[in-house]
Amino acid sequence: MLKELFKKIQTNNNNYTDEELGAIKRFLKDEIIIINNDNYELNSKYKIATVKIGKNLVILEDLLSELKNIKIEFEDLNGAYDGDLVLAKRVFNPRSKTKAKIIKVLDGKKAEILVYIKDKAFFTVKENIRIENKNALKYEDGDVLIIDNKSFELIKNVGNIKDPKIDEFISLYLYEETYRLEKHLDIVANMDDTKQRVDLRELPFCTIDPNSAKDHDDAIYFDKKENILYVAIADVSYFVKEGSQLDLLAFKKSTSIYLPTKVLPMLPPILSEEMCSLKEGVDRYSYVFKMHLDLENFSVKKAELFEAIINSHKNFSYGRIDRVIDGHLDQYSKLEKEIFDYLIPLYEITKKFRKNRLIKGYDFRTSENRLKLKHGKLESIEVETSTASHQLVEECMLLANIEASKKVNKVGIYRIHEEPPFKAISKLVDDVNILGVNVKLQSDVHDTITHIQEKAKISMMGAEIDELIIQAQTQAKYSSKNLGHFGLGFSSYSHFTSPIRRYSDLVLHRILKTKQTPNNIDDICEHISLNERKVDQLVWDFEDRVYARWAASHVEEEIKVKVVDTQKAKAVCYEKIVGMKVVLENYKGQKLFSKMRVKIKSADIITKVIVATII
Repeated sequence: MLKELFKKIQTNNNNYTDEELGAIKRFLKDEIIIINNDNYELNSKYKIATVKIGKNLVILEDLLSELKNIKIEFEDLNGAYDGDLVLAKRVFNPRSKTKAKIIKVLDGKKAEILVYIKDKAFFTVKENIRIENKNALKYEDGDVLIIDNKSFELIKNVGNIKDPKIDEFISLYLYEETYRLEKHLDIVANMDDTKQRVDLRELPFCTIDPNSAKDHDDAIYFDKKENILYVAIADVSYFVKEGSQLDLLAFKKSTSIYLPTKVLPMLPPILSEEMCSLKEGVDRYSYVFKMHLDLENFSVKKAELFEAIINSHKNFSYGRIDRVIDGHLDQYSKLEKEIFDYLIPLYEITKKFRKNRLIKGYDFRTSENRLKLKHGKLESIEVETSTASHQLVEECMLLANIEASKKVNKVGIYRIHEEPPFKAISKLVDDVNILGVNVKLQSDVHDTITHIQEKAKISMMGAEIDELIIQAQTQAKYSSKNLGHFGLGFSSYSHFTSPIRRYSDLVLHRILKTKQTPNNIDDICEHISLNERKVDQLVWDFEDRVYARWAASHVEEEIKVKVVDTQKAKAVCYEKIVGMKVVLENYKGQKLFSKMRVKIKSADIITKVIVATII
């Protein structure tokens, strides 16, 4: 109520309710609200705002315009927390920039806060703000607690930071995803479609996934005589009805969370691992693209989309198919040989499609660090790179995604990636030149990036320069309007192939089946785009805490790092504990990507800050 009241006052909307008029009287008494020409106004000494707490700063968000936001210091919070509506008083600042200090919390949005005990005081886990309160004396150093943010009474004792099992809960709590730990919805899932589906069970489809995969979204089959590629995708929309309780929860989650220790699925396991998953040797409903390939023009001549029933004849791992592509068939059955006989020529075809695609798109040397944990502690790190089998599957999925986007109305759900702004590309050119690789701005963004990549190959700094190119890119997101995908070089692109783990794909399946676009499609796109980023940050938070836990038990150990942030003196480990970030305490302006040996000096598991010194 108070937020709306102050919005009305600041926009001269005099249509006040009786409750609002009662509140105005109280604020008039304290001269927070004044009367000017028979209108109520906010006293210019004060500011009403919403608190937004970031990692290193606090912002008082103006109720009407972000141009009027004010940054304040953590010590000026005066007991306010993220999301609170507050009354702040402007203070004199000789440097002319507006400053303010919170004097009262008007509406506390959050009733609880995650803290830990250090030096007989509470510290917030998220911002590391010290809170003095006698209740903290009851607990041991390192205890992690959820407390009431007004009374400071205990709500839940999470555990002690010495126990690695609490790392997962901390990350889920900080990003408001603990509801994923609740019991899954009880649902009944049956394959009882009364409609006639295309029966493809005789075709030897196969899936190719990581070894540990349980949610098999996609299966492929290639008719090498007719050059027809079949991409079968789990028919999730059959089981998840729009507007159902299951659908609303899937929308809220938007995506599955993949942690090193487990998967927190978007859908209950009865669907994600069973009835929707294209498991080996069982009949499954699928949504299938049958694509007639034009091998001369590297395109799809004709694409048919229909509901079908398939039976995945074999589930393969990426590693197994890599060996097959390399000619190491190992031992194989008659069925496996039948599948290999179409996968090998399909790989050769997709290689040519990929080469043609990269004339407009980009090939970044990306790798993923897979953290292997034992009892919650880091045991090893597997660096996963894009291999031949990954690229085979990727090209098949890209073709299906493109064809799906073509069948959408003008307003639908697209995966878009806009061209980087000139400022970002100009900075990229400067950064690459600082590294000693001589590059220049070209006639357009695409030519500039390909020019940089060509020069990088000669310099032997391809991977590092690819990192800079990726940092210069805009963030890919979902949109109801087709704005193309710059990074992939596609004029039209959507996500169709992973409905078990992505809500966007589920929405697209419904649009393609019904020919209807949801009225709230813009809200859907915004929500799932924001949630996608939030989940990424949650996973990074968890992994950084795992790294810090390892570093805390390896103080004084030497590691090899390279500088990745010259302003904040940050470096990343590139050998042994790959991906671990450290702050260099004796950094003296070494060049970006400079490699060096350092010694770990300290590690804080809560804040995830690892300090190292250059040897």
